[in-house]
Amino acid sequence: MKSTKLFSILFALMLALTVSVGVVYPQGPDETPAATEEPEAERVPYCTEEVRAELEAQDIYIPVISKGFQHQFWQAVKQGAEMAAEDCGVTITFEGPETEAMVDKQLEMLQTALDKEPDAIAFAALDSQAAIPLLERAQEEGIPVVGFDSGVDSDIPVTTAATDNVAAAALAADMMVELIGGEGQVAVIAHDQTSRTGIDRVDGFKNRIEEEYPDVEIVDIQYGAGDQLKSTDLANAIILAHPDLKGFFGANEGSIIGVLNAVAEQGKEGELVVIGYDSGVQQMDAIRAGTEAGAITQDPIGIGYYAVEAAIMALQGEELPEIIDTGFHWYDASNIDDEAIAALLYE
Repeated sequence: MKSTKLFSILFALMLALTVSVGVVYPQGPDETPAATEEPEAERVPYCTEEVRAELEAQDIYIPVISKGFQHQFWQAVKQGAEMAAEDCGVTITFEGPETEAMVDKQLEMLQTALDKEPDAIAFAALDSQAAIPLLERAQEEGIPVVGFDSGVDSDIPVTTAATDNVAAAALAADMMVELIGGEGQVAVIAHDQTSRTGIDRVDGFKNRIEEEYPDVEIVDIQYGAGDQLKSTDLANAIILAHPDLKGFFGANEGSIIGVLNAVAEQGKEGELVVIGYDSGVQQMDAIRAGTEAGAITQDPIGIGYYAVEAAIMALQGEELPEIIDTGFHWYDASNIDDEAIAALLYE
């Protein structure tokens, strides 16, 4: 069996499992945010053997520019992008800056990618506005742009493959309130105030608390640029400043690792309710050990796959939705090893 066919089968299985599980919410309150529109049931990958043969003859090149490279999340997105490239017979490159604070470095990467005259570009913006001039250049040169993970404040991308981060963070807020007993002080460490993921996850969590839970107070929101050490320092300062703190939300992989580090350093393991976002071996170990209550997981492999697939579909003149909603799920110690959830986690 060709490896590309095997990838397709595995990917289709993963999607089927994703569809079957929906938003897992084992102990949630009645007022939960609506689940995102899940990936289409029984979705069939666009690139059949016939399409692949046609695309191979066109020698298509698509640079994929992510927000970073240091977290396992981006390695999982890369895996999905490479699966789509193999299934479709196109060439991709996958790159991102060393840290998610390096907006200028990412813009240089986008500039370099455009200079290579690619057929299409997949782009996850660190800054939802800074890249717009370069995207306008892509539009002028007839290069389709697909957003993934984190969109831009522009209608230039033909579509964006991403999680509904507002709804996902609202679910994290619901779970937090339930786990702290419906009242008390909580805090947030997020990655940035410029990317759509940073903005939407903070807004989703903050707005949900303010609109629905008057007895819960968000005492501080800080931004650690997705850097574990910086996030650790910020979380330590918040814990020391708020001795009555009951819960902590880390809005991405780097943020939540920082929170977990600080909770351990302050001897607060088991005293603070910690909720995270994404996956990674440290976070999964913490959930199994009970030092983290649970987390929101996205579908990073699906995000990477859909981004490349959508770029190809745009080149083929296919109609695309404004947003390709890749879904999200709550996981904790009770379901972390379930087949459907395990398929979406990465170490």
